Amino acid sequence: MTERRETGRGRNIGPARNKSKAAPEAKWEDGERIAKYLAHAGICSRREAETLISEGKVMVNGERLDSPAVKVTARDQIKVRGKIVRPPEATRMWIYHKPAGLITATRDPEGRPTIFDHLPKSLPRVVTVGRLDLTTEGLLLLTNDGELARKMELPATGLERHYRARAYGRVTPEALEELKKGVIVDGVEYASIDATLERTTGTNNWLHVILREGKNREVRKALASVGLTVNRLIRIKYGPFELAELASGTLEEVPAEQLARILGEEIRTQRMSQAPERPQRGQRPNGSRGGPRSGGPPGRRPGGQKKRPPRR
Repeated sequence: MTERRETGRGRNIGPARNKSKAAPEAKWEDGERIAKYLAHAGICSRREAETLISEGKVMVNGERLDSPAVKVTARDQIKVRGKIVRPPEATRMWIYHKPAGLITATRDPEGRPTIFDHLPKSLPRVVTVGRLDLTTEGLLLLTNDGELARKMELPATGLERHYRARAYGRVTPEALEELKKGVIVDGVEYASIDATLERTTGTNNWLHVILREGKNREVRKALASVGLTVNRLIRIKYGPFELAELASGTLEEVPAEQLARILGEEIRTQRMSQAPERPQRGQRPNGSRGGPRSGGPPGRRPGGQKKRPPRR
């Protein structure tokens, strides 16, 4: 289990209904650094955005960016790898019950099925909050806000991850105490893990495991270090979000009001507004068919500052 988000995209649909009024609408005049803007839009993480910029794959109003320090607004036309980026929508989140046997990735070099192969095509572009291993089941959070996903993955947030683990071996008070103190496996240090024995069935034990990090295969490696071999692992809770009775392979959206109540100012409650533009004489308005305008006109720098047109 690695806390690294993955990004996938279906067709774009509108912002969440029943918008909360807990936070003010983000205005285009305020401006936002391009990397953060792309993260909020669910395109990639900030770090990945900086890499894309250095590779020359990000353009604003027809100009190729060479610095992540540029501020942009919903009025600018932004392209990543030649595709127009729509302004960030209101923050939305889904709880997905991941079945075993699916990769938490957009694509797999070995051709194995991924979670995005099984998600509804009606979903907007979403990123995962962390990952679950191929054989791990249970709660996987999806959101259209990449910046929120990044924050929720950080150990500094203190969000607890709860698991039910079925493991072969002998559970002793000493082993559980060792996990609580933290263990080192193959040179990797794992912080305190709270593990309690729920029941024993034959040679298997069911444990409730709580951790506050998300290192690669952390539960399996930590339990193996005290003589317990995990043969089934189910995540049942991530921070305040619970799997509850959600059936395997299905997902449900967290209601907008509940999301705003839980996360408060961490989320966008409205889509970033786009200021109306007055096209210059003879200039065709920029925009996408059948929807709101995707960006500003040519001849306008990021943030709405005008530039001189090139001489012909």
